[in-house]
Amino acid sequence: MAIAPGSSTVGFIGTGVMGRSMAGHLLDAGYDLVAFTRTKAKADDLVARGARWAGTVAELAAASDVVITMVGYPTDVEEVYLGGGGLIENARPGALLIDMTTSTPALAVRIDEEALASGVRALDAPVSGGDIGAREARLTIMVGGDADTFAEAEPLLRVMGPNVVHQGGAGAGQHTKMSNQIAIAGTMIGVCEAMAYAQAAGLDAEQVLKSIGAGSAGSWTLTNLAPRMLAGDFEPGFYVKHFIKDMRIALTSAREMKMSTPGLELVLAQYERLAENLEGSDQGTQALFRLYSE
Repeated sequence: MAIAPGSSTVGFIGTGVMGRSMAGHLLDAGYDLVAFTRTKAKADDLVARGARWAGTVAELAAASDVVITMVGYPTDVEEVYLGGGGLIENARPGALLIDMTTSTPALAVRIDEEALASGVRALDAPVSGGDIGAREARLTIMVGGDADTFAEAEPLLRVMGPNVVHQGGAGAGQHTKMSNQIAIAGTMIGVCEAMAYAQAAGLDAEQVLKSIGAGSAGSWTLTNLAPRMLAGDFEPGFYVKHFIKDMRIALTSAREMKMSTPGLELVLAQYERLAENLEGSDQGTQALFRLYSE
């Protein structure tokens, strides 16, 4: 099956902060798009631009050559793929199912096995880049699964981001995303403490950013999220509750591999404190700065 604009129908499940932009890029590229999300209003703008609405997951699966999912939690992924009325049960023979949610490596392996047994293919392809990367089609996409299936899907994935890398077999994309989240966790707490230190020292933190952002301390987080911290803008590009979910998956996976991750444990504890004591679950990850500024 050649996947191409004008000849392939792509089903997209999950049109939230990131999924809506990702699906929009597929529409703009000329793919026939079918959308489903639990809150229909979140897909209204896509429908207005030409997407078709599916009333159920099963209806979407039956209409699609490729299905992309971008949902919230592993439990959502399991329900959408493996539950009654789910994708594997209702997908077209030979269809390609691509989960771009950050989920567990073990679940990705299970989905791959169930898909093959049912005559369909699956890839795990979590992303990094947040709302900005999704909006500007600059996502980094980490892919696990069969190499030939990846080669078939790669042009489609590149519509949503230029950095698309095949990491290995089923689950490898999710393991790579865990490495990504561990790195982000350490960077985020460092940026928060750097900005808090600058303010405590009586410096103009925005001026400090001009110096350290261009030096060896420079990072995506420092460039894109530190200004939001200083402005008190905690709107979500990536939710605190989802980052907590990701860090818990990473910590569980690390423990299964008998690996110690004290830095990850520290940052997770700080985010849990933010969510529980400052009601920050639905804010963006940059809201960790509130622990230092309030």
